[in-house]
Amino acid sequence: MVKEDFLTKNISGFTTALESVVLYDRMAQAKGLLQSLDPRVKILTFVLFIIAIGLVKSLWLLGAALLFIIGLTFASKVPLGFFIKRVFLFIPLFTLVIALPALFTTPGQVWVHVFGHVTITQQGARSAALLVLRASDSLCFGSLLILTTPWNNLLVALRSLKMPSLIVAILGMTYRYIFVLLHTVNSMFLARRSRSLQTFSSAENRQWLTRILAVTLAKSQHLSEEVYQAMLSKGYQGEIYTLDSLTVRAIDFAWIAGAISLTTLLLWVTYR
Repeated sequence: MVKEDFLTKNISGFTTALESVVLYDRMAQAKGLLQSLDPRVKILTFVLFIIAIGLVKSLWLLGAALLFIIGLTFASKVPLGFFIKRVFLFIPLFTLVIALPALFTTPGQVWVHVFGHVTITQQGARSAALLVLRASDSLCFGSLLILTTPWNNLLVALRSLKMPSLIVAILGMTYRYIFVLLHTVNSMFLARRSRSLQTFSSAENRQWLTRILAVTLAKSQHLSEEVYQAMLSKGYQGEIYTLDSLTVRAIDFAWIAGAISLTTLLLWVTYR
């Protein structure tokens, strides 16, 4: 049925998005390697890793970095299947599509013939592989940072690293209330489905979606005004505070030393 397929898919999508928040919180609170590090240390060292990945020119070094990331995933108790599905099914595939022209346009030694006329060069294949591996490694580091750090602690760490308070506040409010709006829209979908006894045409579904979008926009504007007034009444002056204090411990210094050593080794092997 058109109505059931349409509503069921949307309800399933909204529900999955809401349930993912609970899963992220559980992974961020797990007793793993990355969860035990100070968020500021993780941000700085992961930025260092990403910069080093961008400078590496060796495929086998990028592959070794990917194995290192998988090891961090196990050590941080992040489900490997979930991590692979989250990271490797979207951005790297999109990057691969972007890298495809390099296979055929980069001059060099012919590697293989396609359809007898089109040729793929070794240099083109290497350039495409470098782009895909760099994007994959960088995305893996960014995803691990988010999955192993509570959102509030991540915002506090960004503020400690001198990110403007306005940007930090916008990030915090956007992350928190986007799920509130998702829950509202999900409730609207469920209410319509539970009260409907007949199928609807595509035109009726589009009209209903238009009304839902307008209602959601009005609700979000009204909610933002109420939340801001509530924040002002409780003494908000532009800074966000949390009860959790960030402290650099011995394990953080050990991680910093290991990160610097590893990136130095990567760059030394690349440019020796």
